[in-house]
Amino acid sequence: MNSIRNTFFEECEDLLAALADGLTQIEGGRDDSETINAVFRAVHSIKGGAGAFGLDALVGFAHRFETVLDALRSGRLALDPAVLHVLQRSADHLTELIEAARDDLVMAPAVTAGFTAQLDCCLGDDDPGSDDDANFEFAPIMLSFDDPVAPQGFSIRFAPKAALYANGHEPALLIAALAELGSLTVDLTATAADWQTMDASAPGLIWSMGLSTSESETVVHEIFEFAEGLCDLDIVPLAQTAPEKPPEPAPQIVAVLTEPDPVAAPPAPAAVNAGPPRGPAERTPTEKTAIEKPNPAKSDENEARGPKATLRVDLERVDRLINAVGELIINQAMISQRLTDMMLASDADVVAHAEDYRLLARDIQEAVMAIRAQPVKPLFQRMSRIVREAAEATGKQARLITTGDSAEVDKTVIERLADPLTHMIRNAVDHGLEHPEARRLAGKDACGTILLSAAHRSGRVIITIRDDGAGLNRRRILDIARTKGLVSADAELSDPEVDALLFLPGFSTAQAVSNLSGRGVGLDVVRAAVADLGGRVTITSTPGQGTEFTVSLPLTLAVMDGMVVSVAGQTMVVPLTSILETIRPGPGDLHPLGTGETLLLIRGRFVPTVDVARALGFHRSDPGATPLLLLVEGENASQCALIVDAVHDQRQVVIKGLDSNYGTVSGVSAATVLGDGQIALILDPDAIAAHRVAPPQTEGVSHVIR
Repeated sequence: MNSIRNTFFEECEDLLAALADGLTQIEGGRDDSETINAVFRAVHSIKGGAGAFGLDALVGFAHRFETVLDALRSGRLALDPAVLHVLQRSADHLTELIEAARDDLVMAPAVTAGFTAQLDCCLGDDDPGSDDDANFEFAPIMLSFDDPVAPQGFSIRFAPKAALYANGHEPALLIAALAELGSLTVDLTATAADWQTMDASAPGLIWSMGLSTSESETVVHEIFEFAEGLCDLDIVPLAQTAPEKPPEPAPQIVAVLTEPDPVAAPPAPAAVNAGPPRGPAERTPTEKTAIEKPNPAKSDENEARGPKATLRVDLERVDRLINAVGELIINQAMISQRLTDMMLASDADVVAHAEDYRLLARDIQEAVMAIRAQPVKPLFQRMSRIVREAAEATGKQARLITTGDSAEVDKTVIERLADPLTHMIRNAVDHGLEHPEARRLAGKDACGTILLSAAHRSGRVIITIRDDGAGLNRRRILDIARTKGLVSADAELSDPEVDALLFLPGFSTAQAVSNLSGRGVGLDVVRAAVADLGGRVTITSTPGQGTEFTVSLPLTLAVMDGMVVSVAGQTMVVPLTSILETIRPGPGDLHPLGTGETLLLIRGRFVPTVDVARALGFHRSDPGATPLLLLVEGENASQCALIVDAVHDQRQVVIKGLDSNYGTVSGVSAATVLGDGQIALILDPDAIAAHRVAPPQTEGVSHVIR
């Protein structure tokens, strides 16, 4: 039972994602019946599953939620911004109820009662079930009507896809369930024109049905609830008309097969046998064979819209597979190293096989890493809830617009990115956006906009959070930093250096403590969390137009492309994504500055240099030799040149963490195993750059901009 219960909560994650996606589409102006029905089905499915496990609080609230949605899709309730806001907040509370039920916690009844009252206000006097909802309980028959309801008609088109049969569904059972609702007529057509060349794996039957029933459209949709996405389904309510004759005492299924082109193909008994099995009472006196010419374009379109087959796998198994592939990559590197040491001819068969092995190992590694890759869409959907809560807490109006949410990132990166992203979104609402009155005076829309986007760029994922607020008040930021002694009183800082002050521990521009800010937990938490992921955060701001935070992260935390270098006789690896170019300085390119500081002149500008050996506590074996420089880009797009002895190779390495087996090492982010079996440290360019001696004029903020 626990296994089934866990599966239910896993399915709830998908249903909540569909619910949030549907509400986002409705907010964007797509309030058609298909979108509203999708939202309704998500809530209804959650209620049905929760009832099976006796989650009464969840069932009761979901029932009130779907009652409002049912009134909305039937036209009894008009969709306006107030109703949409209640639906969004109700979806947030539904998520909280599911999380509480999953963790065996009890949500305060008063909280749920408050959200239920908001739903009741939406219904107003048009609430057919308000008297009974307080004592609502889940039962196998969830809808009952004490008073007779006039029959209504529905036109139903049902075209199964191959996935429906693959999942074990039987169209005959669905049609029989429809027949139990009232009087049903069925028109069966086949889409195969040539029975000898047809594709047996492609479904070719389409049912066009007419249903007269006293049940609501909701009940009709529930018949096909578990076939959603596995078929093409159209249910169109018809105008209510008085029946010409009393209904039959028993449901009747009438199959009518018509043949538009008798010359196209000879009659084939298989055409009738391909349909669902029918008992003698369901057969009609006469049947004609129907053959409809296929529409290949439509068939391809239907197949493309069908859901892809998925498989739920324990994450621990995926981790073991990734570790095994990592060892495979290391083994391949060792074999290549041995062949290099043997100095074989480049055209030798074993060398060619080793190269094939290398390419195959990399393909396997990329395929396995793709298993853990997930789109950032669920994470972005959670941010919509954060924006609403932050806007209500601050008395502001805000909307969230997301783009690029289909970009895929390693699951671990997504999980660890949730907290810093939440903090930045709240910061954008609390500090970035102005109050509605101030925005009107500035000629802006009273409702502020926050743009959240994701994109792949150069082997990394770039996440951008941009608001259209007032921008950073750099003069005030600098005054606060001087007051707190974070910078010297006479320090002259550039705009990027002032922006970097926001990342100092304890720095806050809030004038009073609130639910969102003022307690000294600032963007330093964001910077530390992103740095732990191997990424960096940058800020750009334009006064009066807004602020933009850019987070650059690796796609995965398991492997990386690196450059193998030598430092004081030690072999080390520098992440390739941090390196802009390698430089062999010539005479006059290096210029001393002060004590221990050297600047590199490159293309008319000066870049500080950092001796990696000295930063790590080593002594260079040949101090007089001409060094090799790696121009790297750090946080806030700042650049510096790392001094190394030599560059050996560029290769993909498997990342091995040091925290669990050894501990934290300043300037070192991780380790790896090279092809010769030796362990090489993976350098952290940003931490290495922090060891350089700062120029005197920036001494007051040297701990910020290094």
